[in-house]
Amino acid sequence: MVTPFVPSPGSQRVSKSNPGAWLIIKPDGDGTWKPWGRLEVWREPGYSNSVGYRFDVLPATADPVTLAGCSISSQNGGKFTIDVTSGVTPVNTPNGSWDLGSGSGSRPGSGSGSDFSLENQFLYSGFVMSARFDGEKKCSKPEVEVGVKHVTCTEDAAAFVALAAAMDLSMDACKLFSQKLRKELRQ
Repeated sequence: MVTPFVPSPGSQRVSKSNPGAWLIIKPDGDGTWKPWGRLEVWREPGYSNSVGYRFDVLPATADPVTLAGCSISSQNGGKFTIDVTSGVTPVNTPNGSWDLGSGSGSRPGSGSGSDFSLENQFLYSGFVMSARFDGEKKCSKPEVEVGVKHVTCTEDAAAFVALAAAMDLSMDACKLFSQKLRKELRQ
């Protein structure tokens, strides 16, 4: 966890202005670890029962690239998807923002495997991954689906599984702070 999930001042929620964040790391070829992606998660404002998220890939030689961003119902659950087939980019959306209404605001991102060079910045294309999550008061057992062309080694698959696990934990971490965590997380 990079940024703890704490309520905003005067609130019982993790807000978009102060989201909780996870840093997903992968082993590098030389025995070290390097950042692969950052998942930011928050509770949507008002009386919403939605958990908002944004996932950025963190290339070593370029700025972060947003691959997904939307919201999932905290009561009913939903699906976290990275699918780079919509052609949506900050360039062709109003005010340079992401169009997140379809369930995934996506654009070709950066890196596959352990190579994050600039010439490989647009390797993510088509279906990348998805994972389904159950709602509150249910024990999620997310199954992660990953597009085969995005997995070149065990570490690639592990990074996508870690991303799904971080999203699953975030569903509980973004509950109202007046509610108890599910049984398996209270120890």
